[in-house]
Amino acid sequence: MKFGKRLKQQIQETLPDWRDKFLSYKELKKLVRLLSSAPLLLSGSIEYGKAEAKFVYSLNNEIDKFNTFFMEQEEDFIIRHKELQQRIQNVIDAWGPNGSQPSEAEYKKEMCKIRKDIVNFHGEMVLLENYSNINYTGLAKILKKYDKRTGGLLRLPFIQKVLQQPFFTTDLISKLVKECENTIDAVFPVEEKERAREGREAITIAGEGIFRHTVAALLTMQEIRSGSSTYSHFSLPPLNLPDSDLIQSLQLNSPIPSL
Repeated sequence: MKFGKRLKQQIQETLPDWRDKFLSYKELKKLVRLLSSAPLLLSGSIEYGKAEAKFVYSLNNEIDKFNTFFMEQEEDFIIRHKELQQRIQNVIDAWGPNGSQPSEAEYKKEMCKIRKDIVNFHGEMVLLENYSNINYTGLAKILKKYDKRTGGLLRLPFIQKVLQQPFFTTDLISKLVKECENTIDAVFPVEEKERAREGREAITIAGEGIFRHTVAALLTMQEIRSGSSTYSHFSLPPLNLPDSDLIQSLQLNSPIPSL
């Protein structure tokens, strides 16, 4: 699938509030087409210099957009992670076996609510990692297109700049994702059979909610970060997803069209 179509699909499959935060790929392609097709825009001319400056200005605006949105989400996720941890502790202190008002029924009810919130929270963070990946990939592709069609040399210096940007640095989000997974394993342990059953039930109801978007994000990240004949040092490293059997089941059963 061409990147433009993949990006459009990702925008459709993401959270509604995020849909204007992705790369303006179509507009950037128009600028590249203008620079490469207009015979009057000779390389080195004043007109060409202005057109190129407009393209670079647009790229910088896109990066500023990514950074602003990513850092806002990152800050929100840090706060929400702390709040979820506090909620768990409050339930343990109140209704746990050694709590102030021990109650197995209340404990299970409140923990069930928290688990659902953690799963949704985990899904949103996966979507943000996907947001970073898809926008980086889009920038690399549009710069490759620019260099190929104009004979320019923007890609290498610009990508080196991108690698230092906040939106590209997902270490903290990856850490929070892992901590969520560890919390679920530690606080909500389940037997393997029950885990498999819950996974199948989740797949069945995947037509709605954050779960559906997370499945799409995971599959997209797996595709755009897999090695291929066109793999280069501008490409993201391959993504080795855990629970590969589950991912394959999601791909087979998800109502989202395969990428």
